[in-house]
Amino acid sequence: MIYYFNIFYFIFYILATFLMVIYKSQVFTFPGGYLALDLVLLILMIILEVTRLYHGFKGNLTEETVPIVINLVLTIGSMLLSLYYLLWQTYVLKADVIMNAILLIIYGLEEILDIIAVSSFARTYT
Repeated sequence: MIYYFNIFYFIFYILATFLMVIYKSQVFTFPGGYLALDLVLLILMIILEVTRLYHGFKGNLTEETVPIVINLVLTIGSMLLSLYYLLWQTYVLKADVIMNAILLIIYGLEEILDIIAVSSFARTYT
């Protein structure tokens, strides 16, 4: 169920982050190349999230441990990108902090539940 919530929240997150990057580019002066870096990392985050959610859904539906372990590893990358937007992007607004904190909480819950699922599937099928 948390994967379904994550889909809707991530769509909101990407749209809001993209609009905030546009807003920041109009209001603030970006040092050379940092605007492009923020946008490239946002695209990378989209690709990583789609791949991660695919493996998460596949692992849960088929009750296989390998896709869930892949999801666990990809979640670490998504968490690092979320931390970038929380702490290290060029300009961090209060909305960035709130949205990334919620996203990190969702990722943390998914990690805990994925670990429980992997241990449960491993016990059941071994």
